[in-house]
Amino acid sequence: MSSVQLTGAGVAAVAFTNKSLASPPASLRVCSLRRLSSRLVVKAATVVAPKYTSLKPLGDRVLVKLGSTEEKTAGGILLPTTAQSKPQGGEVVAVGAGRTIGDKKIEVGVETGAQVVYSKYAGTEVEFNDSKHLILKEDDIIGILESDDVKDMKPLNDRVLIKVAEAEDKTPGGLILTETAKEKPSIGTVVAVGPGPLDDEGKRQPLSVPAGSTVLYSKYAGSEFKGADGTGYIVLRASDVMAVLS
Repeated sequence: MSSVQLTGAGVAAVAFTNKSLASPPASLRVCSLRRLSSRLVVKAATVVAPKYTSLKPLGDRVLVKLGSTEEKTAGGILLPTTAQSKPQGGEVVAVGAGRTIGDKKIEVGVETGAQVVYSKYAGTEVEFNDSKHLILKEDDIIGILESDDVKDMKPLNDRVLIKVAEAEDKTPGGLILTETAKEKPSIGTVVAVGPGPLDDEGKRQPLSVPAGSTVLYSKYAGSEFKGADGTGYIVLRASDVMAVLS
C-alpha cells in the first residue's frame, strides 16, 4: 500500500491511499476564482481519480460532503449556473487525528455524520467518489446544525449566534423606507455561544457574552443566514461583539 501526502498553498493536507499504485496524483484543476481584498485568488480543487479508495484528512482538518446547490429561487425560477448559490453546509464524512497544544492532545471536536455550517470561502474543494467535498480546518466550521433551522445551530469555538434586530421601517421624520434604503442593523440578541477558544495550554476559555444579551457588533463581520421563518441571524466571532446594550 502506498501513501501520498499533498501540501502547499491552496491545497489542504490529506492522505490518499491506493493498494496498487505508488505514484501520486499529478494534476490539479483550477475550478473557481474569487476576489478578496482587491486581490485575485485562485482556488484550486483536487480531482481524485477513482483508483484512490480513501481520503483521510490530517491534523485538525475535516472532510465535508457538500450539500446540493440551489437550482431554483424560492419562487420556483430556474437559476443559471453562474447565479446558483454556493452551499455553505454539508455532512462531515471524515476527521483528522487532531492537533497538539503544548503537551496536550486536542481531538477534533466534530464527529462524522454531523451536519455543519462553515465559512463561505473556507477550505479546498475536492471531487471524490463523484461527489463534491471540502477539506477545511476545524476552526473554519461555524457551527453544528441540530435541526433544519439555523436558530438551532450550535456555535463552535469562539463563535456567537445572534438573532438580528429588524431594520427600521421609517426615518426619524416618519418617512417610510424601501427595502433597499433600510440601514443594515448591527444590533441583535445572542441566541447561543460556543464553548470558547483554546488557550496556550489547550484549555477552553469561556466567552464573556452570555445568551440572551442584546449586543452591538461589527457591521460587516460574520456570516448571515435566514431562519425557517425568514428571521435574520448572524454568526460571528466573539471578538466582533463590541458592546452589550441594556
